[in-house]
Amino acid sequence: MEQKGFWLLSIILIVGLSGLTEGEELASACQCKKASSNRTNCGPPGITPQQCLDRGCCFDSAVPNVPWCFRPPPKKYIDICVIEMAYRKNCGYPGISAEVCEKKGCCFDSAPPAVPWCFFPEKVEEGC
Repeated sequence: MEQKGFWLLSIILIVGLSGLTEGEELASACQCKKASSNRTNCGPPGITPQQCLDRGCCFDSAVPNVPWCFRPPPKKYIDICVIEMAYRKNCGYPGISAEVCEKKGCCFDSAPPAVPWCFFPEKVEEGC
């Protein structure tokens, strides 16, 4: 009987933890730092910092007269072309010119041989 109880508790724990990862994406520290005093409330009065963060929201009690638990601003991404050669994904065809490649919104670097010269940029979250 003890073994059945152990397995039942294990399954309940796994299901409970998997439910925590579903739903809203957690806010990054960078998003929360960029947040202005124009905040959209994300929790009831008295919410704890952990409860707020578990909702995917930001918590900052340092600014008076605004919600402490608030929705993060949307993430902003930038395209970068400095990509390790092994991770380049081809965006063109052999012999493509830099002009045609860049018109497609891709990066061009003809210096290294045997790797794509026209390749997709990498999207990274804009830094703090």
